[in-house]
Amino acid sequence: MNLIEEIEDVIEKNGSDFELSKVFKLYINHYLDSLDEIFTQSQGKDFLVKHGKTLDYIISNMYKTVLRRLFGNYLPTRNSIPIAIMALGSYGREQLCVHSDIDLMIVYEKNEGYNTELIIEKFLYLAWDAGLKLGHRVHEIKDLLNASREDITIKTALLESRFIIGSSFTKHACEHKLNKIRQDDTKTFIIAKIEEAHSRRKKYPLSMQPNIKEGVGALRDSQLLFWIANTLYSIAGLRDLDSSVFTHEEYKEYRIALELLFRVRSALHLIAKKQQDQLRLELVPQVAQMLGFKDSNKLASKVLAAMWRIDNFSQTFIKKIISPVLFDKENIQLLRKNRIQRGVSAIDNRLFASYKLHAFNINELLELILKLEDKKWRFDPSFVHLFTHANIQHPFRVKTYALIKSFLSRQHTYNFLKLFYNAGILHLIFGAFRKVLHLPQFDGYHHHPVDIHSLECIGALENIKDENIKTLFDSLNEEEKLIVKISTLLHDTGKGRKQDHSEVGAKLILSHTKHLKMRESAQNIAVTLVKNHILMTQVAYKEDLYSEKTIYKFLSKIKTEQNLKLLYILTYADTSGVAEGIYTSFSAKLLAKLYQRSLEAVRNVERISDAAKRLKIEKRVSNLESYKALPKLLQKKLLKVESNLFFMKNSIEEIVSISQRAREVNRYRSNIKNVSGLEIEIIKRVPFNLSYLLGKLAFLDVAGMDIYTLYDDLLYYKIEFIQQADETLLTQLEEIVDDSFNMDKETSLKIPRITKKEIKIDCEHSLEYNQLSISTANQQGLLAYVIQHFDKAGINIATAKIHTTKNRVRDYFLIEKQHGLCDNAENIIALLTEGN
Repeated sequence: MNLIEEIEDVIEKNGSDFELSKVFKLYINHYLDSLDEIFTQSQGKDFLVKHGKTLDYIISNMYKTVLRRLFGNYLPTRNSIPIAIMALGSYGREQLCVHSDIDLMIVYEKNEGYNTELIIEKFLYLAWDAGLKLGHRVHEIKDLLNASREDITIKTALLESRFIIGSSFTKHACEHKLNKIRQDDTKTFIIAKIEEAHSRRKKYPLSMQPNIKEGVGALRDSQLLFWIANTLYSIAGLRDLDSSVFTHEEYKEYRIALELLFRVRSALHLIAKKQQDQLRLELVPQVAQMLGFKDSNKLASKVLAAMWRIDNFSQTFIKKIISPVLFDKENIQLLRKNRIQRGVSAIDNRLFASYKLHAFNINELLELILKLEDKKWRFDPSFVHLFTHANIQHPFRVKTYALIKSFLSRQHTYNFLKLFYNAGILHLIFGAFRKVLHLPQFDGYHHHPVDIHSLECIGALENIKDENIKTLFDSLNEEEKLIVKISTLLHDTGKGRKQDHSEVGAKLILSHTKHLKMRESAQNIAVTLVKNHILMTQVAYKEDLYSEKTIYKFLSKIKTEQNLKLLYILTYADTSGVAEGIYTSFSAKLLAKLYQRSLEAVRNVERISDAAKRLKIEKRVSNLESYKALPKLLQKKLLKVESNLFFMKNSIEEIVSISQRAREVNRYRSNIKNVSGLEIEIIKRVPFNLSYLLGKLAFLDVAGMDIYTLYDDLLYYKIEFIQQADETLLTQLEEIVDDSFNMDKETSLKIPRITKKEIKIDCEHSLEYNQLSISTANQQGLLAYVIQHFDKAGINIATAKIHTTKNRVRDYFLIEKQHGLCDNAENIIALLTEGN
């Protein structure tokens, strides 16, 4: 389509403004439809420049068309009309992405000979009617300085302005004003931009689904460096600072990283067909294919590495170029007064270094750290720069490993390990990280790439919030603390290979502990911990913790009480390092129960039967004053409760408390708690429609369910949900519970899809119990459906364990053997799978 010919045709026929806007709109749509093809030919900055040039062409012709319509055959020269149209923001930088807003500034001078306001109005209406997404500002040239002082965003946009079309005289007048704006209160502007960036980086932290525009190490950080450099040096591009501020090699690596982000962001916009700046998980395969990556994970890793590079480069050199501007004579005296060694100072727990220092070797870096007080330190970008340019040669000498060992033996290492990461030397000091540097983990569980997750685990280990685990950690000797710290740091470094990452990680940590000259027994413990670092979570979440079989199978891999203790602490750190809120009161309860049960078993050579355990618990219950206060008959009834699980799953105080509450029950009583999650307790004598209750609450995820036969026809139910109930549900719960004692009540349950392969029946689970387990897709109302069919089959559940992960459920039901589950197994499976 020839745009100019089409415009001329409409003008010659004296067509309407609407017809003209249709011509432009058609041209724009044709252009947008061709972007995918253009992108295959040129990507990165080249693609963005071409896009900007095309928009320049469209906007220029719009302006020319407006002038033709207004002046006809008496068209004055453009220089005589005091209007200039300027590109702003990313459009001004020639970095405009295809679905971003087109930021324009129209500057003008009032002139009695030309109705400039009318020209501008006609131009804007034509652009809007043609479908351009404009963000625009209109200013008289004389007002530009005041406008820049009103809002830091306006000043930033003005600094990036680029002339598109209009009067060259107006353009020069505008540029003259912009030079004044650039030099106007530069210190305040720079401080404001840095504070703005700090807030932005907190809002968009580094993640495996990064924001390519606003995140840490994203395009905005690159732009911040340019804005500051442009303000201070009036440069057209960062290349102009090459060698005076940074080396050619540093700039080259930075530009390569920036080019990848340009490509990724353009691909995101083209795929989404709208402004899309977050590299979301579901978009990664399409972006990878569009950019020619065969492996989606490889692309994600490259993006994370590029954002690290931009973050390191921009933060380091922003600090370097603003230091003279923010220079304060008092600071020089303060730095000298708090000097640690030549060129290195500490003020308010923050470390600073001179940019003129020679490159330190690895031993000098470690000796500097060990010279510092063992506490939480923060780091100025100048200090990060010192570590970035460290001279690290391999192989390490014995002295270097001794220094690393001393470093890891300190209480506060997390911030320094983050320093190593930010400086780009983590993998140079700890070689096990080479394969997992910037390696994403798209498993639906982890929130960080492997390297960041490992460091966050160290952060959790050094700031333990679970009081029981804190007490346990504090009881360790120095060697044990070192073992658990090294194991925590390296536990996931085996990832990124085809082999099982726990096995690979065990080999890596063995090599590392040997280099650190740790005792052979300590090496073996570290290997055991890394090889089994996911075992405790798997068992706690997926297995029956009241089965001796489960406990002894678990202990067969852990071997000793010392290993168990250290693995418990490592598991806490590993879980807490995933993200805030992953280690919950529910997970803490499960892990603590597994630890206590295992601790009891590991201290006894012979297996402890359920009956023997119960006898011990009964003895402890009998010594309670609250138990002794019960009537003698009730004491006897309590100790004759048939279910062993009733005694093993509840504390001795709760056992007595349940008995006290049951004593007062005539028909039924209920108790509803809503603290960390909804909990419903019911003690009843009359028939109870459990499937109805579960059906009414099917939209909540069940965390666990206990059912015990007490005495005198009393049954006890406790149902725990993962979520809390909202206020609306709380007002309805008592009515729902009351309705559950109406056996005629029914809920409409969707029949779930369960296959025979997803149901397992263990008839030898323990001496007293069979186990039925279901592992299937998570489906609303699934538990209610299962309970409904158990009722039909006359099966009473002793206890239930419910676990949901990655959109799948793993439900375990313990059923007393006397109820004939195994005698009727085929019929029960047929009932449960009728929806398949």
